[in-house]
Amino acid sequence: MGTHTAQPRLLIFVIAYYAEAKLEWVLDRIPRSIFDEFDCEVLIVDDASDDRTFEIGQDYKRRHPELRMTVLRNAYNQGYGGNQKVGYTYAVTEGFDLVAMVHGDGQYAPEELPRLLAPLVAGEADAVFGSRMIGRIDALKGGMPLYKFVGNKILTTAQNALLGTKLSEFHSGYRVYSTRALSKIPFRLNVNDFHFDTEIIIQLLDAQQRIVELPIPTYYGDEISRVSGLRYARDVMMTTLKYRVHKLGLLYRRQFDTSPPDNSHYDLKLGYRSSHSMALDAVAPGSKVLDIGAGPGGLAQQLVARGCEVAVVDQFAPTTPTPEVTVYVQNLDDTPRFPVRPYQYFLLLDVIEHLHDPEAFLDKLRAGLDHQPRTMVLTTPNIAFVAQRLMLALGEFNYGKAGILDRTHTRLFTFRSLRRLLRDTGFRIRRVEGIPAPFPKALGDNTLSRTLLALNIAAIRVAPTLFSYQILVVAETTPTTEFVLADTRRASQDRIDADNLRRGPGFTR
Repeated sequence: MGTHTAQPRLLIFVIAYYAEAKLEWVLDRIPRSIFDEFDCEVLIVDDASDDRTFEIGQDYKRRHPELRMTVLRNAYNQGYGGNQKVGYTYAVTEGFDLVAMVHGDGQYAPEELPRLLAPLVAGEADAVFGSRMIGRIDALKGGMPLYKFVGNKILTTAQNALLGTKLSEFHSGYRVYSTRALSKIPFRLNVNDFHFDTEIIIQLLDAQQRIVELPIPTYYGDEISRVSGLRYARDVMMTTLKYRVHKLGLLYRRQFDTSPPDNSHYDLKLGYRSSHSMALDAVAPGSKVLDIGAGPGGLAQQLVARGCEVAVVDQFAPTTPTPEVTVYVQNLDDTPRFPVRPYQYFLLLDVIEHLHDPEAFLDKLRAGLDHQPRTMVLTTPNIAFVAQRLMLALGEFNYGKAGILDRTHTRLFTFRSLRRLLRDTGFRIRRVEGIPAPFPKALGDNTLSRTLLALNIAAIRVAPTLFSYQILVVAETTPTTEFVLADTRRASQDRIDADNLRRGPGFTR
């Protein structure tokens, strides 16, 4: 006996605005075979039109009782993007598996729905876009005005270059999504305007969802275009650029934050000039090293490979434990419970900006030391970095998931304030260097990222306080005054005792 498989639940979402002339025509063109192949519902959402769009939808529903239909009208106009949010939220909350957006003005052929749905049903895609631009001039043959054709090509080329994609078109409104994919992205945070379509593509790409493009016919009738071409082009490019800056960690945008909370932004940055490579270069091979705030533990593995004896301290155990590495688990805001005297090097890489009281922590660290100098290698973000200054000038100071304004940062430093912190807590500064932005991590290890990295390094030589993304300090420990006093008392008493012994029995001072 075969196992019965439930039909996928499909929502055909008809987005409508002043669509009284075409809505019934569009609904009639939806292939009836879809209602046999899917557990299907048609949702019409009229975006507060002042014509008879809503009434026509209701009348169609009454005349077609064989179709499951819901007709809604927004009390207030939500805009093209806002109306999509309503439809997609309906699809997600009502438990549909798939949602296909059809335009009520007939610009996109409903007859193409079975073909667009096929990759989703086959599990080959998370979103399918109908593209008018796959054929070289098919869009022009279908009546697309030349200026729109050229503009579409230019914008798509620029967006592909910025996003590292190869889509044939970013600007088609014929979309089919799995609701599982929609549930993984914060589409409700997108704009209500027409460049909602660009934002949702970027979110899908960032969430590593599979996008498939299929060719569709182009149709331009007598529908009224409500899009300002120049404004739309500006909005699309600004959105794409903001995403790239967001990925660099310079400008946080919550709508583009699609990944679950993790420590992936603390992964090692090696193979180019970075905080990790510079810190490794500052440690002598074969040394005894204490890595404080070690994160996932990748740097400890690099140190072990260099013959170092390594211990790590963090509030969580390393995600990649190494048998040769000693692990101390504790919150660094608490009094240190780990030994410090056995080690020659202390690493505090991107740590002090997370501490509630960096001064108290460094004082407590020194309290466990003696006269023997240890080397401390410390890195921290430079809040005076040029990008942060520009953002501040533009009124932007947004904490985010990573970067200089990481939400977990509690203290931020400039070159001058960091020097003051270390001197006030008793460290002798040997050298201070600027660290460039991690372009290869943000953009991939390619010609562009390597060029930007080289330019950043050159700029740091000219003006380190302005162009350094992070600050590296190599400093030397000194004992606390309390230790010096106690050691002085002990040494003095030892000297007295030795002198008394030299002078013979019965002689005391």
